[in-house]
Amino acid sequence: MLTSASYWGQDSYGATHTDVANYQKTLSFYCQDDAIDVIPIAFINKFYGTGNAPVLDLGNTCNTSIDSTFSGTGLLDCSFLATDIQTCQSKGKVLTISLGGGGASVGFQSDSQAEAFADTIWNDFLGGSSSTRPFGSAVLDGVDLDIEQGGTTGYAAFVTRLRSYFNGASKKYYITGAPQCVYPDASLGSVINAVAFDAIYVQFYNNPCGLQVFNSASGFNFGIWDIWARTISPNPNVKVYVGAPASSTAAGSGYQDPATLANILTTTRNRFPSFGGVMMWDASQAYQNNRYDLAAKNALVAAGGTGFTFPACSAQAYVQGNNYPGSSQVSYNGYIWEAKWYASSTPTNDPNGDWMPISACADNAPSSTSTAPGTGPTAGSCSGVAAWSSSAIYTGGQQATYNGHLWTAKWWTQGDVPGSSVGVWTDDGACTSSKREEAPAAARPLTPSRFFRL
Repeated sequence: MLTSASYWGQDSYGATHTDVANYQKTLSFYCQDDAIDVIPIAFINKFYGTGNAPVLDLGNTCNTSIDSTFSGTGLLDCSFLATDIQTCQSKGKVLTISLGGGGASVGFQSDSQAEAFADTIWNDFLGGSSSTRPFGSAVLDGVDLDIEQGGTTGYAAFVTRLRSYFNGASKKYYITGAPQCVYPDASLGSVINAVAFDAIYVQFYNNPCGLQVFNSASGFNFGIWDIWARTISPNPNVKVYVGAPASSTAAGSGYQDPATLANILTTTRNRFPSFGGVMMWDASQAYQNNRYDLAAKNALVAAGGTGFTFPACSAQAYVQGNNYPGSSQVSYNGYIWEAKWYASSTPTNDPNGDWMPISACADNAPSSTSTAPGTGPTAGSCSGVAAWSSSAIYTGGQQATYNGHLWTAKWWTQGDVPGSSVGVWTDDGACTSSKREEAPAAARPLTPSRFFRL
């Protein structure tokens, strides 16, 4: 079923307007109809505050200026929201706690620290027990990671520890993430490749790959995320959401009027099997923007909520060695691809490559397209493959040479030496080059436009 998720907690409307009467309302206000299915409560914006406890901030609803904290900590007591949470859950809504956000002070030094923090989250917000539960008796439905800085250390261990609790629980819990659309995401890329997520809310705003370039093959990149979902994610059933700003004041770029967003959602739903729905920033903005959330949900319902029929591979088959002008379309490896510019290489999910997958299609299920068939070196040869560089970014399937061996990346990596204990590289064996290895060309920089939420 296609669903709609809206973040709640930061009063984005109040941060950009002065009409106090329309500032963010309490949680239950946004659960009165079917417009919103999932509500990530935002944010825990600091992992270790006073008393080593997490810090929670919920904008105008629960904050340190008007609400008390648990003794010896900086953790807010927002237990008055328990009834709201339970009311929303009784109407079938899923409510999670979101960690991070723009400008947050988050991150771990080690896996063991991350596992201990997972224990804290389980006990304070989910199915565990403690004397410092911010929402009292209410039990949230999972955790959302909106990590936008602070490194990747420990997050896989954090998720794994939470999953160990979930596996023995009496209710369903969820893990979601909110990467930037720039692929791979600088903060969550290696994490979502390593552990299973139920859904990712890709932020197609405040980024060069946002909704404002939906009709540009060199811009909007949902197809890259679809390939990730189907061939790289540990959970092959993970759903990918189109993240959208809920009004023109909710983000610096990416906002689309309701009709345009409806077209984007319907088109994406009909092209990609991993599509799960829409995510919005945030509930307060959507409600005041003429119920932008309801318009989007109606579009999802009209598009059909279940099942996926692969469209035909209607473009000409890709031919190895041919040259294709910009905007050419070809069918290859279960996708229709469009050339971003003049293209002579094989279509792959390289975000900096010549091609963009614009639709899945009715062909064989895709294999990993990071390194295309027929373009890799022959056995025993590493001719044409650049030497590994500690500064280069590699995605799953890309190759490098190191110490006389050919190596293939299993997933997103940067700075991890081939053959090290990290285990991100597959050793394809010794190889030789027909010419002396040249220093690798500098990788095309990935400069995501990070979204710092208000």
